[in-house]
Amino acid sequence: MKRLLLFTATIVFAAFAHAETGISAGDVAWVATASALVMLMTPALGFFYAGLVREKNLVSTLAQCMAIFAVVSIIWALWGYSLAFGKSIGGIIGDLSNFALNGVGADPDDRYSGTIPALLFFFFQLKFAAITPALIIGAFAERINFKALLVFIALWATAIYAPIAHWIWNPDGWIHALGAVDFAGGTVVHIAAGVSALAAAIVIGRRNGHGNGTEFRPNNVPFVILGAALLWFGWFGFNAGSALAANSLAVSALVVTNIAAAAAAISWMATDWLTKGKPSAVGIAVGAVCGLVAITPASGYVTPLAAAAIGLVAGVISNLVANWRSKRTLLDDSLDVFACHGVSGIWGALATGLFATLAVNTAGVNGLFYGNPGQLLAQIIAIVAVAAYSFAGSFAILKLQGKFMKLRVSTEEEEKGLDHSQHGEEAYA
Repeated sequence: MKRLLLFTATIVFAAFAHAETGISAGDVAWVATASALVMLMTPALGFFYAGLVREKNLVSTLAQCMAIFAVVSIIWALWGYSLAFGKSIGGIIGDLSNFALNGVGADPDDRYSGTIPALLFFFFQLKFAAITPALIIGAFAERINFKALLVFIALWATAIYAPIAHWIWNPDGWIHALGAVDFAGGTVVHIAAGVSALAAAIVIGRRNGHGNGTEFRPNNVPFVILGAALLWFGWFGFNAGSALAANSLAVSALVVTNIAAAAAAISWMATDWLTKGKPSAVGIAVGAVCGLVAITPASGYVTPLAAAAIGLVAGVISNLVANWRSKRTLLDDSLDVFACHGVSGIWGALATGLFATLAVNTAGVNGLFYGNPGQLLAQIIAIVAVAAYSFAGSFAILKLQGKFMKLRVSTEEEEKGLDHSQHGEEAYA
């Protein structure tokens, strides 16, 4: 009986403690679940990319994604989170007051959410920080030196991702103060990664045989579809989790995320059908991802009808840019990271400035179509600033690295494949 009374008293005390701090069990459960969904997206991206490369580079592509998740997890815990979400230094970067998660515990950080522990907010944001640099690897797939990749990721997560996240998502960041919005990462994640991928493809150069008639075909279409399906699944946590609460805004984000992905899958498929005569399975999968990218910044601000329009446009423009890149240029952005993430991310950020409405999110903004042209201007400034910084910063990091270490594998190692030359393994023994 005494034990029962003690147990009951403990539960009551915990409930009162949570009530005093404003912790919501429902919000904690949802954001924790959303964090797990977003974590799934990094290995899902690995399968998506691994299916697109040649068989001899399948294992290395998966290994790169897993290694990036591990490296960024440590960086984010030690200093990355503090640089992004710590106390602001002039709106540019956070201080190191939260180094090694100092002061990040069970109590909420009211700057971001008053109903979940600060430690859970850190955990949720970690998944964004991890997948963003993983997106870039598609630009230099099949030729990057693994050691150089790890160094680049550490530098990029620190010098590129953390400042951009601070500018937009920290309440004291300069772009946040300007009024630009990004609900779940269209600018922070996709524009930053897509434009950085463009810089990386330029610096590292083309694959052997690229541009002389050599055909680079996906080695495993089912992997591409599997990866896209898992990305679609995980993206519900990516966007709806960004509400940071189990509420109607999260539900709205769930719905518009699905609609935009479906619309872009259809519009990419239709574009392929018209221009190539056949709707490819890979194209449908890639189109869905483009729709997910485009709706990300707008997912907490737009109606389902607007989401359909955003997705339809994303599928068409990303398809056209990808085909233009492959047919009209010698740029070897191997897996069209810029066309998919950069272009759709830019469109999504612009679309937010067009379609955002307070009817969806009373704490949000109205866009141009709802009487606020200034919102579109703020979105354009954010796009230009993030794109310029990402491109210049990534270009500089890789150029500097190239003075001290080999960025890409040798011709012989590339011919053998990165699975064998970098990891001593193969996909199908």
